[in-house]
Amino acid sequence: MASVFWGARGIIFIDYFEKGKTINGEYYANLLQRLSNEIKKKRPHLAKKKVLFHQDNAPVHTSVIAMAKINELKFELLPHAPYSPDLAPSDYFLFQNLKKWLGGKRFSNNVEVESAVDGYFEELDGSHYKQGIEAIEHRWEKCIELKGDYVEK
Repeated sequence: MASVFWGARGIIFIDYFEKGKTINGEYYANLLQRLSNEIKKKRPHLAKKKVLFHQDNAPVHTSVIAMAKINELKFELLPHAPYSPDLAPSDYFLFQNLKKWLGGKRFSNNVEVESAVDGYFEELDGSHYKQGIEAIEHRWEKCIELKGDYVEK
């Protein structure tokens, strides 16, 4: 499993989670701290700006320890409707094409998979990520227009 943190300018970092382990609030809070550190390193122009942060409502994301870390880091958490993968850019945009690209490929071990995924994301044009972020506005509007019904496109 991978947690991919990205924005309009591309991937900030990917955390590959060890097979068989479970992500808990503490692990996720540490990931958020790592995200903050990576943003400072890779996106120094954001140092004095509020980071808009979007995540789904998975229990680990909304745990007390994770929410405390989001507040501590002063991330502005964008709202996410329950059970709405159609509003999560990683689900409808980033991973959809990655799944197609991975289709039919065979790997000997996890290191090969991680390397392939890293390479895939590195090859994407910078405008690709911007399109994914921009698409969320249209999807939110569509969701409001449909009074919360599922949005496909």
